[in-house]
Amino acid sequence: MLALSPALRHVRTDFLGYGTPRPNAVTPGDHLQTTYNLWLPGHQLAHGAAPWRDPYSFRPEAEPRTNFAGWPFAILFWPLHGLFGTVGAWNAFALLTYVGAGATCAIWLRALGLPTTVAVVGGLTYALAPYRSAQTAGGHLLGPVSMLLPLALYGFEARRTWLAAAALASIPLAGQVHFTLGALPFAVAYALLRRRGVAGLVAGAAAAAAGAVVWAASIRGTTGASGRSFAQVERYSAELLDFVTRHSRHGFESFVYVGWLLPIAAAVGMVAAWRRDRALAVVLALGALVPVLFALGANTPVYEPLWNAVPGLGHTRVPERLLPITCLCLAALAAFALARVPWRWAALAAIPVVAFDLRVDVYRPLGADEGNAVYAELATRDGRLVERPVHLPERQEGSVYLYYAMQAPRERPLGYSTTAPPAADRAARRLRRGDGYDALGVRWVIDFERGRPARLTSP
Repeated sequence: MLALSPALRHVRTDFLGYGTPRPNAVTPGDHLQTTYNLWLPGHQLAHGAAPWRDPYSFRPEAEPRTNFAGWPFAILFWPLHGLFGTVGAWNAFALLTYVGAGATCAIWLRALGLPTTVAVVGGLTYALAPYRSAQTAGGHLLGPVSMLLPLALYGFEARRTWLAAAALASIPLAGQVHFTLGALPFAVAYALLRRRGVAGLVAGAAAAAAGAVVWAASIRGTTGASGRSFAQVERYSAELLDFVTRHSRHGFESFVYVGWLLPIAAAVGMVAAWRRDRALAVVLALGALVPVLFALGANTPVYEPLWNAVPGLGHTRVPERLLPITCLCLAALAAFALARVPWRWAALAAIPVVAFDLRVDVYRPLGADEGNAVYAELATRDGRLVERPVHLPERQEGSVYLYYAMQAPRERPLGYSTTAPPAADRAARRLRRGDGYDALGVRWVIDFERGRPARLTSP
């Protein structure tokens, strides 16, 4: 509740997320795309269809896409949507991701032998990690998915290889392939140094196989498969000052604030962890530092050679995506420092300190439009739909159409994805010129004015 405030008072009427509200209109953003992807599996199951398929986007010019982003949180989102509707489900889901991240971190720290109160404070530190908050508010599943990494580490500590493998493999299966490039080697290195080598290799192999499946089924042959230019990396690279600044200095993706007090506590905890288990101290220190170096991206001389050499890294453009590893390791090291304080109330006193140090104001009430009359009229009719103005698949404005698609689901030649089929991009360009409606079998058009549905017509 602290993380989502002060926007929390709008929880019943607006999406809570990162962005600039638009008056009297739905605010575009990845929170709409994520909501659609989480809603879709439950909708498909309710209609007796495969829950991993999206039969509506980029149709008929492409085959139904595989909706990896629905795994595993659609299992939770489905009942939330039934209880609270679209807006309420997203807001409840965002709130619960903090509980999940804190809980998985706490049970891992408890498995390391830390006192329960200290483990809970460590979990709170990870839950409130500003980078996690910003990514969750921005609608990126990286925020929620980051709770799977401490769950995998707990699986190693508890000698439950199946849990470690399932948690680690679920990171790429949820579509977070970039995060996997850091989470996989970190988790395997952790397992080896913790003398869980076999479990680490099994979990690593499962995650690598899952990543290959996602690449083959969802990325290969799409508009995002040709790689990125390093100029894009330069645009998104963080600067050193960003790590100590509580607000975004030059774009949402470079918001990498890690706290003012937390790094100091983590340095003290490094000494405490070294005295207790040197191998653990080394892996936590590397886990804290290496993603920071990567986040600096083009502002360091080492990133571009790695970007060109490491398989898969050249297809990425946002070097900060490994930072949840840093957030987790800083939380763990700070917990080791707290455990060394002899005062019995130290953990209780640490809670407001953590809240002050890590709480950031990233949530805004973003407009919604439940039960729109134009889409209610469309819901009574059959046939493919095109919304105008037509946006290319990678344009974020298309996320608004995904939101409204939940009110009247049907095949649409348009969609919103940075890994869209090339045929979808070509179809969108034809539609922008006013061509291709008949060839695509479009029966209905909804014209938008000032960001709102204005009228339902035919082509």
